[in-house]
Amino acid sequence: MNLNRLGAMVHKEFLQMRRDPATLRIILVVPVMQLLLFGYAIRTDVRNLATVVLDQSRTQESREFVQRLTATGNFVVSGRAASYADAILAIDRGRARAAVILPPEYARDLKRGRPAAVQVLVDASDPTASESAIGAAQLVGQALNVEIVERRAGALMARPPVDVRVRPLYNPALKSSVFVVPGIIGMILSNILIMLTAMSLVRERETGTLEQLIVTPLARSEIMVGKIVPWVFIGYIQMTTVLLLGHFVFHVPVRGPMLDLYAASFLFITANLGMGLFISTLGRTQQSVVQSAVFIMLPNVLLSGFMFPREAMPAAARFAGALLPLTYYLELIRGIVLKGVGLRELWPQALALAVFAVGFFSFATQRFHKTLE
Repeated sequence: MNLNRLGAMVHKEFLQMRRDPATLRIILVVPVMQLLLFGYAIRTDVRNLATVVLDQSRTQESREFVQRLTATGNFVVSGRAASYADAILAIDRGRARAAVILPPEYARDLKRGRPAAVQVLVDASDPTASESAIGAAQLVGQALNVEIVERRAGALMARPPVDVRVRPLYNPALKSSVFVVPGIIGMILSNILIMLTAMSLVRERETGTLEQLIVTPLARSEIMVGKIVPWVFIGYIQMTTVLLLGHFVFHVPVRGPMLDLYAASFLFITANLGMGLFISTLGRTQQSVVQSAVFIMLPNVLLSGFMFPREAMPAAARFAGALLPLTYYLELIRGIVLKGVGLRELWPQALALAVFAVGFFSFATQRFHKTLE
């Protein structure tokens, strides 16, 4: 082996990497991005679940129980419920992840030595986020019972003074597949459609077929719409396939209206296709487009709530996740499939997807020019 020739070859490779900005971004930016996301934003210790309180007792004793719950750090009071149905609706809409129900006779039962019942409702569609909350609520009840028994001079009681009944909603068995399968639908639609759509326009430029589109009387918007319509049908096929397999193989329930699910999916598919077309206008080769797509796909996996609970993320990571269409679609599909609600309850998420769809499609259309330069 001639070391001089080998050294020249190695030197040439370093020069080529230095002259390729896209490769330098992959080499330098992606490891830093992964380090920051995994080290700073990704946490599995879920705290501060938004909680609504229905305090029908309105006494010092009921307020003390709520304070004990919030002192654990697992719950933070985000609002008050006017009724039991209102508390359930807050969880259905995603405004709260838990609810505390204190009946009118709570304080009276405690003073008379009768068991006082308290119900804690927890959104268990995400088992990771709900397990710690369920355990914290049960520990609060146990600690309160110990204190009450000690105050009563250790009197033996047939039943505990405070009966804390924790009710996991939507996924009582805490099965991870119930949470994961709807998320997989969103992840497949997002990453695959973004990548394939981003590459389609660049591939036509590389193979020369883009010239035939340029000389046609088609407007820019017509070319863009024609590009995404076939992929809309592909997205629906992918979504339906995964949903059916998840239902029959993993026994994932489908509780909500399917028409609302497909309408929400249309907004999400369109938003991702628009994003893919926008990315395709950022580069002139398939390699550069794939490298650009990586910067979208990695946050998609880590910050959208697909794998890690968003409640456990710091504020900066939650803000970054709020800029991703997948974040809102996961709330929509899990709300429709697992909670049985529809677009009437989840209209803010649907509105956000509509804004993303119009925005990305408009940006891509404005950046696309009917020229080869």
